[in-house]
Amino acid sequence: MDSALAVLNAAPLWLVVTIKSALLLLVVVTTFAYAMLAERKVMGWMQLRPGPNRVGPWGLMQPASDAAKLILKEDLTPSTADPLIYKLAPFISLLTAFSVYAIIPFGAGSQGTWAIGNVDAGILFLMAISSLGVYGISLGGWASGSKYPLLGSVRATAQMISYELAMSLSFIGVLILAGTTSLDGIVSAQARLWFCIPQAVGFVIYVITAVAETNRTPFDLVEAETELVGGFHTEYSGLRFGSFFIAEYVNMLTVSCIATLLFLGGWNAPFGLTMVPGVLWFVAKVATFMFFYIWLRATLPRLRYDRLMAFGWKVLLPVATLNLIVTAVVVAVRG
Repeated sequence: MDSALAVLNAAPLWLVVTIKSALLLLVVVTTFAYAMLAERKVMGWMQLRPGPNRVGPWGLMQPASDAAKLILKEDLTPSTADPLIYKLAPFISLLTAFSVYAIIPFGAGSQGTWAIGNVDAGILFLMAISSLGVYGISLGGWASGSKYPLLGSVRATAQMISYELAMSLSFIGVLILAGTTSLDGIVSAQARLWFCIPQAVGFVIYVITAVAETNRTPFDLVEAETELVGGFHTEYSGLRFGSFFIAEYVNMLTVSCIATLLFLGGWNAPFGLTMVPGVLWFVAKVATFMFFYIWLRATLPRLRYDRLMAFGWKVLLPVATLNLIVTAVVVAVRG
């Protein structure tokens, strides 16, 4: 791996960025496709049914079949929709979902980190880009010219504001312990002790807020079919609906990567098992977090919306603030 990284680093900058971007895009898209299949398989296993098993051996061609179906479906635009914003909204969601992978490091070696770019304020870049994703949902719901999508988009905005505050505070505790905003610096600071131990409260807060941020069960109120038909994407079909779907799964991968980097030691091996490459440890930790997502969806019922908001403002935010204060005091006293 180090030799391949050395060859890339010796190439012209434009070529390095192009090759790395193409490879990463291929990996992320493939991972999304089979993460979706894995979710359907695991949920089938939990619900005592086989899951997808008709297309290809063991159902492995199901993602390709789903992609072909979405591409070939008729793409409708409501007569009441704003044509430009309606078509632009899915692209915004997709662009912001993929943009964060420009700086996420997947491993490290003697030739540097496995990432397209290494930004000193990496965690701030992640927060800035990921917070823009709600604009795609908000604009999509508003531009549809229909009441139910508009309600879903308003819910998404309110949910993002309430839960992103607590999530940001859980990040700050990690930054205080690591003493840096660089992602590879945060991982290096966890060489001996993962931050999920000293920041156990912050880790729990992050796990909860990450589920809310990605609009997943039990916090999927922005697309609650019992109340809003389908939520913000009710009026979308074909490939544009598929774009929202892809963005949701890619965001799941993103928050799993962030959890791995900030709380689970990144590519650092547990129990000194350094004979396994760090990239594989990183992938294993992300996969474990993704399984937890699926487990939640198969287990918990959807919350009522007023309880969702009350939990964010009245429980998570005060606890996250208290955790931050305690962390700052402890670090100041020890320092």
